Amino acid sequence: MSAPAPLFEPITLGPVELRNRIVVSPMCQYSSTDGFATDWHLVHLGSRAVGGAALVIAEATAVTPDGRISPFDLGIWSDEQVPGLARCAHFIVEQGAVAGIQLAHAGRKASTRRPWDGHGQVPPDEGGWIPVAPSPIPFSERDVVPIELSVAEIRGIVDAFAAAARRAAAAGFRVLEIHGAHGYLLHQFLSPLSNKRTDDYGGSFENRTRLTREVVRAVRDASPGDVSVWLRISATDWVPDGWDLEQSVRLAQLVAPLGVDLIDCSTGGLVPKAPIPVRPGYQVEFAARVRADAGVATGAVGLITSPEQANDIIVRGEADIVLLARQLLRDPYWPLHAARALGVSIAWPVQYERARD
Repeated sequence: MSAPAPLFEPITLGPVELRNRIVVSPMCQYSSTDGFATDWHLVHLGSRAVGGAALVIAEATAVTPDGRISPFDLGIWSDEQVPGLARCAHFIVEQGAVAGIQLAHAGRKASTRRPWDGHGQVPPDEGGWIPVAPSPIPFSERDVVPIELSVAEIRGIVDAFAAAARRAAAAGFRVLEIHGAHGYLLHQFLSPLSNKRTDDYGGSFENRTRLTREVVRAVRDASPGDVSVWLRISATDWVPDGWDLEQSVRLAQLVAPLGVDLIDCSTGGLVPKAPIPVRPGYQVEFAARVRADAGVATGAVGLITSPEQANDIIVRGEADIVLLARQLLRDPYWPLHAARALGVSIAWPVQYERARD
């Protein structure tokens, strides 16, 4: 092992040590039946661990059946789903990576069609369901009006996150990322654009962040001490009067003492057609700001494609890790190739050593 570039230095986040700063971002595969993991998930997640990433995070995994983004998403609402997930986690760990999973509830953006099946929501007579939300406001004009959650139902969702955390830990996942981004349920509660409640879960910043804080606390309390808890946020809605960076910093300051070891900083997803200035690394500035102002570790994600770009983010102290998505779909072995590009010698799987030079 040569002296690594910062991208390949290990890092400890809470109780978990990562062998480098490259993380496989959770990416929906729309390949489950009744929420169960399949051979596709084993190969998809396992190949990225073989490719040298430090942490492989399984896709948004629903804590309740009606929390799935699509009818074909992974689920973790039943003990029966644990063995299939454990098979994936075990293989990831065997390759020297850490296994992670994203715990999620889609809220009003649930029951949608798979990308290759068209657009819009799946109606109940086609296997879908009526989504739930903080307020009866649909995501778009073509979507059904979601059912407003009662306080008792909100508490049930908090319990579902806790139960999912216990199952995830039992399956062997050591990083549990709570999905509070991309317009899904927790984000819907955070943003005043989608949350018009007048009870303890709406109105003020304290009330709009209440559910996220309760979920964080529940997940942390339900997880063993060797598990790291992360929170993914959309640091801005990209529209006026919505959730923004200032509120994201305040939220990070609130959840860190509750046991969140890293804030995964994405953006957008709450409303359709937001004017997002997409460009390489366009979300890095949000990770840098949350890291600096809240004093917590952050992850940068979004059109990070080259080894030099990823390494520079770490060198400049803009984030503690980088999360890659599409680039790792194009090249599952990107970390191995990135190490070579940066002049770093890292171990290859022994089965692949013959192709190293």
